[in-house]
Amino acid sequence: MTDTAVTPAPAPARPAPAIRPRRGRGGWATARASLRVLTTLAILFFVLFPILWMGITAFKPARDAFSTDVVFTPSLANFAAILGGASDLTGALVNSVLIAVATTLVSIPMALLAAYAFSRYRFPGHRGMLLAIVATQFIPGVAIALPFLSLFRGLGLIDTHLALVIVNLSLVVPYITWLLKGFVDGLPIEIEEAARLDGCGQLTLLWRVITPLAAPGIFVAAVFSFLLSWNEFLFPTFLARSEASTLPVALMTLVLPEGVAWGQMAAAGLLVMAPMLVLALLVRKHFAEGMTMGAVK
Repeated sequence: MTDTAVTPAPAPARPAPAIRPRRGRGGWATARASLRVLTTLAILFFVLFPILWMGITAFKPARDAFSTDVVFTPSLANFAAILGGASDLTGALVNSVLIAVATTLVSIPMALLAAYAFSRYRFPGHRGMLLAIVATQFIPGVAIALPFLSLFRGLGLIDTHLALVIVNLSLVVPYITWLLKGFVDGLPIEIEEAARLDGCGQLTLLWRVITPLAAPGIFVAAVFSFLLSWNEFLFPTFLARSEASTLPVALMTLVLPEGVAWGQMAAAGLLVMAPMLVLALLVRKHFAEGMTMGAVK
């Protein structure tokens, strides 16, 4: 009996997968990109157009202030009127610079010391104190304007630069203390320990080690301090009369009985915006680093 080799039957060939037509992904991607660009342009238009129109109006002669023409003969008459002219705002401009600079120079050391203490030391009630500092930012300014008015009237500080600096410090220091604490939290403590082993005292450590390392955060805090002080309107309205009136308050003097001097108002608005633009250009390299320095540990 002979063995017969059985050859297995070949497996049936699998049908080739059906080729599905591609959906129009390229068209959808192009549409989404176009919509994103249009949305961005619309937002930029609504944000930048008022600023652009204010800049155009600032250089228009008084007779063309209400005109919508964009082609005109530029004039510096509006700036001459608010800087030594009929609607002189030079004193208010100087007051704003002095108060904002003084507030910034005093608030940064105070906030840095407080931020370092909250970051590196644990003392009774430190959490509650930190929360109280943050909670002060939720108190509306109108609620404390009258108490400040009564306090400074009793001290004889109404219409003085000192009163406005003190009020600005009460608004600025809590905010930048909370801001700088995040920056100090992000600094490695091993560097401080090494500096102490080398003989650094506490003040030397803060000046030579902490301050250079936290420089981006200090730049950001200084910008915010100056911004908040420069743009403050409520408290100078209550506490200043003429000697210490600031530029945002002095803008209201351009509302004349015969109407608003729009050209001069636009020129003064550019003066208010100018320091902000200069500061943004000076610290733009440090701003992103400073804002994210304390976010990641």
